[in-house]
Amino acid sequence: MKEKIMVVDDALFMRKLISGMLKKHDYEDIIFAKDSVEALTQYQAHHPDVVLLDITLPNESGITVLNEILKLDENAKIIMCSAMGQEKVIADALRKGAKDFIVKPFQEERLIRTIASITEQ
Repeated sequence: MKEKIMVVDDALFMRKLISGMLKKHDYEDIIFAKDSVEALTQYQAHHPDVVLLDITLPNESGITVLNEILKLDENAKIIMCSAMGQEKVIADALRKGAKDFIVKPFQEERLIRTIASITEQ
């Protein structure tokens, strides 16, 4: 059975795009959140195996959500997603405990390979 994945992104089209990529690779247990509040609620309710977390969110930044999830679960496997040009933010996220990052727009194979690598750790 494939891992439970939570996708946190405020853009509906991005959530749908990522969901389509995941489903093509037999990831069926997918949870969605559109903002920081929903992300924390969904994490606590579902305890996903991997979180794909956008850096730019309404209410709180993805870095804040990263910190809050890691307070709930220090073993959380979080992959940050960002647009080009956010290298400092990505470096900060990795220092704080993110397992990896993917730069948007990302390729499907890179996404799947990153998830597989994180879940094997």
